Amino acid sequence: MERPDWFDNDLYPFDSHWQDVNGSKVHYLDEGEGPVLLMLHGNPTWSFLYRRMVPYLSDHFRCIALDYPGFGLSTAPEEYGFTPAEHAEVVSGFVDALGVDEFSLVMQDWGGPIGFQVALDRPDSVKALILGNTWAWPRTDTATQRFSSALGEGRSGEFLVDRANVFINVFLKRGMRRRSVTGAEMRMWRGPFLEKETRLAVRVMPRELSGSADWLADIEERLGEIADKPALLFWADQDPMFRGSEKRKWESILTNRRTYILRHAGHFWQDDAGPEASLMIRYWWDNLV
Repeated sequence: MERPDWFDNDLYPFDSHWQDVNGSKVHYLDEGEGPVLLMLHGNPTWSFLYRRMVPYLSDHFRCIALDYPGFGLSTAPEEYGFTPAEHAEVVSGFVDALGVDEFSLVMQDWGGPIGFQVALDRPDSVKALILGNTWAWPRTDTATQRFSSALGEGRSGEFLVDRANVFINVFLKRGMRRRSVTGAEMRMWRGPFLEKETRLAVRVMPRELSGSADWLADIEERLGEIADKPALLFWADQDPMFRGSEKRKWESILTNRRTYILRHAGHFWQDDAGPEASLMIRYWWDNLV
């Protein structure tokens, strides 16, 4: 498959690969050799999120970052619903298709619950957990429920997401604290969602903060099964969406964990503080093994 006209090869200096998974055409990067880091993104991002980490890691790890169906350059079959549970099934199928027997997960935002579902389905394949500014349980607070309703449902969601593209134009920019997003980078972030018809995948995710509550509750109930995996918990301290309470909950769950604070970094820490996070991963891993 070819890259679209909006794609900036200089900003994404990695080869593109595609894999058929359950009717989806999954786009991914696959760089380096060594222990596998399976890098999962959230909403509204794609594998472009990891471009500032891969160069610092690919001489030590095999870095695999995929786009969920409907995100980045991945496409979905007509019946696909773009729910996190479906994305988790695709990630599991993707791992099987590539024949990856052991991997460590890198997770943020919706990548957390998606990745933990994959880990719980195949715990013996997961060597370690690297996560930051994410969750894996139902979020029942009033602010989250209002966010879910306003952006995921009805006319407000259609206007804010389908028409105004608020996740890219507002939230993504505000999710960077250390650095400003350049015009060229914004063209890459907007690229997969240029038409309102392409933004359904983005709008489903806030809706599923409420809609996937049972699925999230099942994940939370089983977290103890993998709580002793070696874990590196990043926390970007300038993220308005995830604050100290979520960090403390992870610290209470993960029993074999190191916490590292990414100071003055925002929600999209892989982009905002990618080089620092990458160097910490290398240091932690070398002491781990």
